[in-house]
Amino acid sequence: MAESNNNKPVILEVNNLKKYFPIKKGFFKRVVGQVRAVDGVSFFINEGETLGLVGESGCGKTTTARCILRAVDPTSGEIRFLKASGETVDIATLPEEDMRHLRSEIQLIFQDPYASLNPRHNIFDIVGEPLFVIQQMTDRGERTERVRELLQLVGLRPEYMQRFPHAFSGGQRQRIVIARALALNPRLIVADEPVSALDVSVQAQVLNLMLDLQRKLNLTYLFVAHDLSVVKHICDRVAVMYVGKLVEMAPTDDLYYEPLHPYTEALMAAVPVADPRIRSAMIELEGDVPSPSNPPSGCYFHPRCQYAIDICAQEAPALTEIKPDHFVSCHRAQELTLTGIGEPGEAYLRSKIGER
Repeated sequence: MAESNNNKPVILEVNNLKKYFPIKKGFFKRVVGQVRAVDGVSFFINEGETLGLVGESGCGKTTTARCILRAVDPTSGEIRFLKASGETVDIATLPEEDMRHLRSEIQLIFQDPYASLNPRHNIFDIVGEPLFVIQQMTDRGERTERVRELLQLVGLRPEYMQRFPHAFSGGQRQRIVIARALALNPRLIVADEPVSALDVSVQAQVLNLMLDLQRKLNLTYLFVAHDLSVVKHICDRVAVMYVGKLVEMAPTDDLYYEPLHPYTEALMAAVPVADPRIRSAMIELEGDVPSPSNPPSGCYFHPRCQYAIDICAQEAPALTEIKPDHFVSCHRAQELTLTGIGEPGEAYLRSKIGER
């Protein structure tokens, strides 16, 4: 994996990450195959930035996030994390006891705030639990003051700490989840679809809160999502996954307006643009998404790609830096001219030419 052209240090570097789940059949549960949920993924995140990890359901983005958190053990690959002390560790091979201490620097924001909060605990217990368990903050008064600070930080009133989760709306519950994630002063936060379970009217408030917290606390986000409009609003760079592989990674504007991979082009065609003068043509992909247990040969996208040639079915393309900070895995990336979002339709172009 090439190094970032950014001056900021790389806080997380993932190299050739793989996670295969065995397929077992029969009375003796013999392994007859493998589901390649994550199949050789490589990317990096600079300190203080937000990297969006996008793709359709089942592409492996959540499994990638869980491997980084060691919620599941990766099959192979490296997950190198830069600790606050300046030491770099490989999360993939870190012993469980060391991983327990590292979790104070890497935290998770869950997708569903309704399911991620214990209904039997009040907010003080929920937000204060990491302080008690990880930081050994046994003084209740000290813990109360810290919970008060965290609730104020996410825009909730401190007197709410004695209430239970059922008393809060979806947006408020997600703020509580964020407060809990911030309790241990993490440097990297993995946000797994943090606003997809919320009303559209509340999503913008939570996203703006995350951006404010990033500026105040110098946080780094891995933002897992499928809503490309949300990703465009919050992310500095975006990585696109397809059937367990990374197909493109670039700064947000470059990826959205000048995609280099045909699958990214198809995704961009589905992004609604709030401009009546712009008419984007939908790109209909033939066939179905391949099964990660039986992926096609060569480039996994070639059976559905309108630009595919013979080499696409024979040889898997490597993730290559085509432009500064713009990586793509496509044999024809340098010869194709693809369409991004906001490209004017023919009628709009004709009207502009007529005005001249």
